Amino acid sequence: MTSLVYDDQAKIYPSISMVENKTDEIGEDDPPDTYKETNGGSTLAVELEENANAVSLEMGEIDGVANEEELSAEEQAQAILKELRGDLTYAIEDVPPWYTCLLLGFQHYLTMFGATLAIPLLLADALCIKENLVAQGELIGTIFTVSGLVTLLQATLGVRLPIVQGGTFSFLGPALTILALEGECPSNTGIPSNESMNATEDPSDMVIDENELWMSRMRVVQGSIMVASIVEVIIGFTGLIGIMLRYIGPLTIAPTITLIGLSLFGAASSFSSGHWGIAFLTIALMALFSQYIARFSIPCLGFSKEEGCHKISFPLFKMFPVILSVLTAWAFSAILTAAGAFPSDPETYGYQARTDLRVGVLEESAWIKIPYPGQWGVPRVTIAGIFGMLAGVFASIFESVGDYYACARLAGAPPPPVHAINRGIGIEGLGCILAGAFGSGSGTTSYGENIGALGITKIGSRRAIQYGGLLMVLMGMFAKFGALFVTIPDPIIGGMFCVMFAMVTAVGISNLQFVNLNSTRNLFVIGFSLIMGFIIPTWISANEDFINTGVPELDGIFIVLLETNMFVGGIIGFFFDNTLPGSDEDRGIAQWRSKYSAGQDPAVTRELLRTYDFPFGMDWVRRFSFFRYIPFCPTFTGCPCMCCGSVRGRLRKWTKRDGQEREGANM
Repeated sequence: MTSLVYDDQAKIYPSISMVENKTDEIGEDDPPDTYKETNGGSTLAVELEENANAVSLEMGEIDGVANEEELSAEEQAQAILKELRGDLTYAIEDVPPWYTCLLLGFQHYLTMFGATLAIPLLLADALCIKENLVAQGELIGTIFTVSGLVTLLQATLGVRLPIVQGGTFSFLGPALTILALEGECPSNTGIPSNESMNATEDPSDMVIDENELWMSRMRVVQGSIMVASIVEVIIGFTGLIGIMLRYIGPLTIAPTITLIGLSLFGAASSFSSGHWGIAFLTIALMALFSQYIARFSIPCLGFSKEEGCHKISFPLFKMFPVILSVLTAWAFSAILTAAGAFPSDPETYGYQARTDLRVGVLEESAWIKIPYPGQWGVPRVTIAGIFGMLAGVFASIFESVGDYYACARLAGAPPPPVHAINRGIGIEGLGCILAGAFGSGSGTTSYGENIGALGITKIGSRRAIQYGGLLMVLMGMFAKFGALFVTIPDPIIGGMFCVMFAMVTAVGISNLQFVNLNSTRNLFVIGFSLIMGFIIPTWISANEDFINTGVPELDGIFIVLLETNMFVGGIIGFFFDNTLPGSDEDRGIAQWRSKYSAGQDPAVTRELLRTYDFPFGMDWVRRFSFFRYIPFCPTFTGCPCMCCGSVRGRLRKWTKRDGQEREGANM
């Protein structure tokens, strides 16, 4: 979810080039064999035949040492990978025992738990399910199931790094704005009966089906996410992400991500206000576990074949600060509830801190609830919703690109090549479409929290992440498990939000590390984009009637976009950063686009990048040359338009030869 971008990427992999996959190029400059037959020139045919014989002779000379060179390339690649591995217990291609994978997978599940849980709880009020605890539990199960499915897709077929996918806050702002356009939640909700429907003809007195109400609102969000995510699929699988990154730098990313966190402060305040004491207790515990005592480890017993039963140190506080804080505050609130310290009057301050307010949801929830596409009905699409969600799509894309490089470094893998990044963004787009189809209320993106966990645990195995994705799917189908977390008191959730939104904001600000902050140009861009990212949405939300183009659909588009803080701030930052004079160094573009040293042996590069190959079918992919022009294939060398200069050169050369032949024939 958060972006971890490192300013010294060029130093991380000193001997690895920025991989453009310059392999399989033998014969690129040779015209096809059929050219001799179709052109009918004897001179050209002889020349081509001589060239072919020369190439055959040259290939025969090097054939005897090919195996030796291949072995040398493999040895070089292994030496580089060993250097990258460092002190990792398991690197990306290592496969731990299945029971170890289960534990490691559950660990990643707990790491992403807090951020993923927050999204359905934040949407509950806007969806009109604040009191519908069963619906909240089903939403929680749905988002965990989808996160698990997309994690499996990403780790297996996508970028193929050990990276966890989960719900993203980038879609939250647009979703809340879209739901606000649907109107306020009515008070006369419930389960209508025949008597209530026939008792009166006044529509205002009729009972509205609460399930149909929130599902209809969710369907609008679903349709908007699905259609907007098609853009992300196109950007990824066509390779457009590389072109876009030429114009988008830290001064665009920083206000976009920062405003995601700042725009959610109202939700954190609303949840915390139920009992500020419990909220501050949760905040204090999270600060204690994640900052003050994170360096302390818990002594435990471990077992290995080499050492047998031995003492190990487990960084409990550093790995699970969120879940430990929530459980501790939850237990403390339960003790105070049992002791009668909290009031029983719903109108009295402190009532929301009671732990017995929602226990009934555990009885009402089913044991097993398998989410499926369209479970809330057929998604609805609005033009305004699509444009609003596009802002979230672009924010999510640029977060993820930085996450890929950070994840590769911590997993002991070479930096991701172009085709892997293209494939990763494309799979994230497919994941968002899945999330919309299932009705999770959000899209999916890469989770920086879990990337950090790789460095803490020294476990970079891809297989562990795949087990984690499987556990997410299973836990999401276990409806009682999702319902359990609905019973967490609001002030505890509010305290968790305060810390998490602060971290999202800080991650956005951290992108300014690449920028020259002594430049008044840069200070103007970042300051103006941030302040206008608040001023314009605040004013528009209070004066929606001001926008009146005469076309309601167009009005809705403008309202959704202008009420989305990250869109306003991001587009302003993008405009000024690309129009005001400034060097790439001052803007941070030079470091943002830092490339790795070129000149690596193609054979060594090919060995290094096997990590990013497809898990199956690579022999078939390498057999056909046209795969080199498909941006998400491991043999990708660049689109035809990128090498059209060389193609034109060859055509001119052949045309010139053909012309010389005809002149000679005429003479």
